[in-house]
Amino acid sequence: MNQYLDLFLTFARVGVMTFGGGYAMLPILEREVVDGKGWATSEELMDYYAVGQCTPGVIAVNTATFIGQKQAGNLGGIVATLGIVFPSLVIITAIAGVLTNFSHLAVVQNAFAGIRVCVCVLVFNAVVKLWKNAVVDKWSLLLFLAVFLLSLLLDVSPVIFVIITAAAGILLTVLGVRKHE
Repeated sequence: MNQYLDLFLTFARVGVMTFGGGYAMLPILEREVVDGKGWATSEELMDYYAVGQCTPGVIAVNTATFIGQKQAGNLGGIVATLGIVFPSLVIITAIAGVLTNFSHLAVVQNAFAGIRVCVCVLVFNAVVKLWKNAVVDKWSLLLFLAVFLLSLLLDVSPVIFVIITAAAGILLTVLGVRKHE
């Protein structure tokens, strides 16, 4: 039972400390799950994020589910998922009741403008961390640039990019151009 409580509390701590969505959550998740608990490596966390983006639902919730399931089976996945959404559920419910009455005030609008700037920085920090672990050679840089440019030019689902780059990674390994780590 302690394992489930640990999963719930760890992900609740991540959930309560996260502002800005799944990408902004990456540094907090890495600190708690990789550095603090050793439940996943940085590479596994990035893999969970990639798969979490391709599956229905919120990236952070999907990632919590993957890690919880890895640690304690299906029930662990459920407990971790509940842990990560519980703080948001409580906080949003409380704020929703108050916010509708005060959203027209300039101070509230200015506060949200400041929060949006902070969220941009948190997302940027997550991108930098992902970059350091993902772009490790000229082939991963080439894949990054291709996906980046194509995502600017084409309006296609991120799932397509993930499938294509997964196939490219397999192909590069099979051809011996890139070594399996």
